[in-house]
Amino acid sequence: MGISILSKKGWVVIPNEIRQKYGLKKGDKVNIVEYGGVISIIPIPRDAIKETEGLFKGGSSLTKALLKEREKDKKFEN
Repeated sequence: MGISILSKKGWVVIPNEIRQKYGLKKGDKVNIVEYGGVISIIPIPRDAIKETEGLFKGGSSLTKALLKEREKDKKFEN
């Protein structure tokens, strides 16, 4: 990890090795989060939908489970 110096305007340079590791380029947006006395810089994906596509692929289907539960509930409605 590199050390950065806070500028007069509050700017911080993210070290090159970290920018390369996370694919950060000029114009990219990051979120600054503070919790428990720690400041974190979190990259914001350029296209959040594309970046998360297939994230839950292969997992259980919550839709199928919900439909199955509703079918069970129908038996008790009458």
